[in-house]
Amino acid sequence: MPKPPVRILGLDPGLCHLGWGVVDWDGQRLTFVACGTIDTGAGEAMGQRLTALFEGLNEVVRAHAPDEAAIEETFVNTNARAALKLGQARGVALLVPARLGLSVAEYAPNSIKKTVTGAGHADKVQIRTMLRYLLPKAQPATPDAADALAVAICHAHHRRALAIRAAALSTPA
Repeated sequence: MPKPPVRILGLDPGLCHLGWGVVDWDGQRLTFVACGTIDTGAGEAMGQRLTALFEGLNEVVRAHAPDEAAIEETFVNTNARAALKLGQARGVALLVPARLGLSVAEYAPNSIKKTVTGAGHADKVQIRTMLRYLLPKAQPATPDAADALAVAICHAHHRRALAIRAAALSTPA
């Protein structure tokens, strides 16, 4: 009897635009479910923007009921203020699925690109090209939604290794 597919939520964190993408993975095949972007206004107060991200992402999780989540790790930014703002948005993106009991895996940008395109320094055009091949029904409206789908694909391909590692770490010596 085949196992039901695992539903994966991929997240591309950002304060202005938080991308999200949902795929189903049956161990061999990826199926597109949905994707989108949660946008906040640059002129709004930080608390309002973080609340909008929190509420929007809560709605996505409740609507699509993922089993697992994955998020892109933050790259080092030379602008400390921008890095702090991204970190706050990333905190919300980590919090929402975690507080609903989902495991949240983290992947470096180069790892995501390498998994999806075969090249760790692929550009956004290469990623979108591979998305059309891997998920033909996906039509991400924004680069952030496309990046979030790439995160979900990366997690689908790495989840078995993560499970083996977790099992090894939990086994007493």
